[in-house]
Amino acid sequence: MLTIKRLSLADAGIILAGARAKADEIGVPMCIAVTDESGQLIAFERMDGGKVTSTIIAQDKAYTAAGAKRTTESYGEVSQPGKPAYGINSAIGGRLMVVGGGIPVLVDGQVVGAVGVSSGTPAQDSACAQAGIDALLATL
Repeated sequence: MLTIKRLSLADAGIILAGARAKADEIGVPMCIAVTDESGQLIAFERMDGGKVTSTIIAQDKAYTAAGAKRTTESYGEVSQPGKPAYGINSAIGGRLMVVGGGIPVLVDGQVVGAVGVSSGTPAQDSACAQAGIDALLATL
């Protein structure tokens, strides 16, 4: 029997809190999105001062990471001119993100959801997304 694990609303709350804490630590207000394993939004937070344009970007980063089962940063590396996935960023109506900040959530080797963060640099976004995931994994 196939059993699909997915993030709950409570799990998403833990991820949001972990990502928010990291954003507070580095002093960058973020937009944070958490999706289930199929990229459907579970929870979203725009911190006070988070960029309005980053609301959609964060959601699309999470969507990409969940659906592709890989980090958005990894798409950035292979989507440059001359690389095997060049032009992929125009796929799915432009929703496929190729900059850091989208990370799948893995539990027991299975993608159960994803986090997308936006408003800082790609490295800051990724650090906050990872902090959210780490907060969740610490509870398991």
